Amino acid sequence: MKAAFLLAKDPRFESTGDLTMANLVMTLARSSYDIAVVCLSGRPEVAEADVVRIPKTAPRPAELVSRSLRTRRSLVHTRFTSDSLVKAVDDTDADIFVADHSYMAEAFLHSSRAHTRRHGDPILAVSTVVSETLVWRATRGMLGRVDSRRIVRDELRVARQAYSVGTYDAEEAQFYSDHGVRRAHWLDLTLPPKAQVNIGESGPRLVFLGDRRWSPNQEAFERLLTWWPDIARGIDGAELRIVGSRGPGRPVPLPPGVEDLGFVDDLDAFLSTSRAMVAPIVTGGGVRVKILDAASRGMPVVGTTAAVGSLGPVLGIDGIDDKHEFVQRCRRYLLDRSAAVADGDALYRTNADRWNQGAPHRAVQEWLAP
Repeated sequence: MKAAFLLAKDPRFESTGDLTMANLVMTLARSSYDIAVVCLSGRPEVAEADVVRIPKTAPRPAELVSRSLRTRRSLVHTRFTSDSLVKAVDDTDADIFVADHSYMAEAFLHSSRAHTRRHGDPILAVSTVVSETLVWRATRGMLGRVDSRRIVRDELRVARQAYSVGTYDAEEAQFYSDHGVRRAHWLDLTLPPKAQVNIGESGPRLVFLGDRRWSPNQEAFERLLTWWPDIARGIDGAELRIVGSRGPGRPVPLPPGVEDLGFVDDLDAFLSTSRAMVAPIVTGGGVRVKILDAASRGMPVVGTTAAVGSLGPVLGIDGIDDKHEFVQRCRRYLLDRSAAVADGDALYRTNADRWNQGAPHRAVQEWLAP
């Protein structure tokens, strides 16, 4: 059987959290399916077997709004209902089409492949990844808040027409089940184990990792800066290092002990100098790639419930929303390297055991099984 993945980004030339998970799913699916990819790309001229690249062009605002009003679809679902994507679906020979993000399902639903519904015709599976309502509310201001209701309506419409729906959050899967979606799966995926970080030689350093162009990460970064003086108080040499793209606007003043590094050349080596990853996220949802990456390396995590999400019980990480408790957990790691080593070892073993026992593999197989 062949599964064709519909992606909004090019997995060869882009690197993002959602693509990390898409690549993981495709890797796990290869044990049962031949894999093809249809993606939007800034490099459409690159030829590759089983990959169809559609030119990724910027939307024309006036035309997009006009089509959105005419079709009564949200802006994001309207944007990804393009003739070129629909044609690519029509021309792709696959038994299952897998939409990565709900809006990528529009190409299938508008194609001739979706309209016959005969026995043996291709079916649609959807990985919601993250509800675009969270994205639009966080990044589009008033427009996002207004259009978020239409986005939810579109996401439910797509889910009800799909054969199977997968989410990276247990609450989101329950939401779909509560709204009449028959096969809503929580994809409790974890990453394969990587080389374990050597916390035993680390100094009193914490790390915040995240792209601050995404407003929930910027919000968490600014929150952490206000908590840092309480975290570092009385601890000689306490450090907080910030890694990832900087947010818009003027740089935020940094308290003593904090350094904003932007990108680092060797993330693996850098993380081995740190005791724990901190994530005081307020607004969360979808896939928590930073948490998954930390677990795969054996890096202890101090995160809020929004940061950890449904992964808490899976990996044995408790979400901490109380400021005092959050601060004390950070101080514990800074003051006691052996505690960080022990918690990191336990997290690494938990993640490795899940992978070696095939839990992520089964989740993907059950989701895609026709």
